[in-house]
Amino acid sequence: MKVMIVRRVRGATPSMDIYADNLVAGLRSVRPEWTITELEPKPWNSPDKLWLKGPGFRKYYECFWRYPREVSQHQADIFHIIDGTDGHIARWLRNSGKLTVVTCHDLVQFVYPDSLIGESRFPAFSLAVWQQSVRGMCQANHIISVSSNTAKDVQKFLPITPENISVVLNGIDPQFRILPKDSSANFRQKYAVSPETLCLLNVGATSPRKNILTVLKVLATLSMKGISASLWKVGGEFKDEHKDFIEKHNLQQKIIHFIKPDKDTLEQIYNAADMLLAPSLYEGFGLTILEAMACGLPVVTSNTSSLPEVAGDAACLVNPTDVEEIVMKVCQIKQNADHRSQLIEKGLERVKQFSWKNTSEQVAKVYEELVSNK
Repeated sequence: MKVMIVRRVRGATPSMDIYADNLVAGLRSVRPEWTITELEPKPWNSPDKLWLKGPGFRKYYECFWRYPREVSQHQADIFHIIDGTDGHIARWLRNSGKLTVVTCHDLVQFVYPDSLIGESRFPAFSLAVWQQSVRGMCQANHIISVSSNTAKDVQKFLPITPENISVVLNGIDPQFRILPKDSSANFRQKYAVSPETLCLLNVGATSPRKNILTVLKVLATLSMKGISASLWKVGGEFKDEHKDFIEKHNLQQKIIHFIKPDKDTLEQIYNAADMLLAPSLYEGFGLTILEAMACGLPVVTSNTSSLPEVAGDAACLVNPTDVEEIVMKVCQIKQNADHRSQLIEKGLERVKQFSWKNTSEQVAKVYEELVSNK
């Protein structure tokens, strides 16, 4: 079988790189006799398109004309669009009579239509374009959803029947593991964080659905209670409201910001922190909680969207808008060594259920069934 993996621009969305890279590697492992080919768009600032005026125009030209046209000119048994944001490409492929699979990671702009405010110069226009593109998934032959919660969202917001959706959970990179204790101690020492300081870790963007203001409120509340605590923030620049809160509550010296750490550094961060605090309002999957668990880190996360589905009973589930409840759970983990140990053990068992080999095997079976029924 010849499979064409239709990627996004490398580096633009790290989570999509993780998904595509691991899926391709997994498919080549479980179906070594197949031919797996990858296509990706040109970066918006590619030097061969400098005649196009303005990065915005270049982006829309590349996304909605040149790249879909290129994809549709190729031949393969299956075309797999790895992100529903590129769902519009399914229209081009459908017109060419080609079998198409699309992975839907989330429908955040349907669930939280205000999420692009502050992320785009023209949020209303960007939202309309995004939603129109995602509706192109309706032209695909099959949808792969990364969680049952996302599958429900697909059925809620798009005219796609359950029979055309398969839930295939993501895997976790085996690199994430427990490191020697001296490595973690050295990392904390490097950033002048004492062993007594409670290090809360948050990994991801700072868009509204990530609920970063609540994370900062938890940090401020712990400080007011006399608990020595710090926040390690990985990814995403703080928004203006976050900066205002940090300044108002004098939290500047309690926060260490890692914008884009490499994988090795991220692994060290997970190991050196005391717990992951991930009170997102909405996630399509929630890979960071598995990465934290694999590194022996207790997790406090939301009882909403896909997060309970991914975490199982291996995390403290909280109302993401209840600061006092979150603070209570954080303090329980800090003060109760047995509770902390139980969470760590459950987390290490939980991550064993998520592997890219299993993910790739399930995806391969979706391909095979589509081709056999063609």
